Amino acid sequence: MSENQWNQQARKVLKGAQQSNVFFNTQAFTEVKFSIKIPLEYANLVDVNNPNDPLLRQVMPQVSNDKSDYSLSPLQDEDNSPVDGLIHKYPNRVLLIASQVCAIHCQYCFRQNFDYTQHDALSNWPEIERYISEHQEINEVILSGGDPLSLSDGKLEKLIKKLENFQHVRSLRIHSRSIVVMPSRMTTKLVEILAKTRLKVVLVTHINHANEISDEFSKNIANIANATLLNQSVLLKGVNDDLNSLKALSLKLFEVGILPYYLHMLDKVEGAQNYFVSDDKAVQLHQQLQSQLSGYLVPKLVRDSGLSSKTWLL
Repeated sequence: MSENQWNQQARKVLKGAQQSNVFFNTQAFTEVKFSIKIPLEYANLVDVNNPNDPLLRQVMPQVSNDKSDYSLSPLQDEDNSPVDGLIHKYPNRVLLIASQVCAIHCQYCFRQNFDYTQHDALSNWPEIERYISEHQEINEVILSGGDPLSLSDGKLEKLIKKLENFQHVRSLRIHSRSIVVMPSRMTTKLVEILAKTRLKVVLVTHINHANEISDEFSKNIANIANATLLNQSVLLKGVNDDLNSLKALSLKLFEVGILPYYLHMLDKVEGAQNYFVSDDKAVQLHQQLQSQLSGYLVPKLVRDSGLSSKTWLL
């Protein structure tokens, strides 16, 4: 897949309630603050005859008037940002906001209210470079966003080369949902970039349901070499909050060479109330999953509380 082919696919997107209602033959989409954005590569995986399709539910606004215990910034990333565009919550690693763009707008996204204009790593590189240089304890850099793979191959390559200049940085972790919802993003050049860097690459996909793992994604992810492939999911009501869905996801991930890594509790961002799954149900599901699968196929059940480490529920 060439970058030109990916760019062509990236322009094929449903935007707004009207386009989405027509495509999915429904009237359930409404305009909301976090704008609707659905790539056709993802939309074509939805069963339009199923109003409760788990893929559809992730991108369809879920209206709720209950705002108790929900906030605009549940993880308070801004409070852990000593330099604009960089988040330093964990002692040995930093997270860079590499892009403000994502291929899809998932309605439970915890950064849907984030100030990307201020926190842009590429625009603030001199200060970020100085910060990483002064903190020799940092051995891993995490690229996030938005979605870091929304960057062009050229910009991504330049950023990785800059990170390679820090001799104390050994690992590069890239979190991406774009390569799942838009498999065309896995270009030949991207595969080459990840294969040739001196950094140890960890690629973390964001997949919540087995139906998201398309034939195209399966074929393309097999081309990724020189990288550890992990997945993190969010436990979402009506999407994957049942044993069969979680089990099928772990098995399908392993089939395509990805290990289940984290199963996250919902980050309580305003607008995501109808995705909430209780701790009791989550723990019960996780225990059932342990009884059904080999240990390496059971993701860690965690909550990101905004502290210096994730909280394990088990």
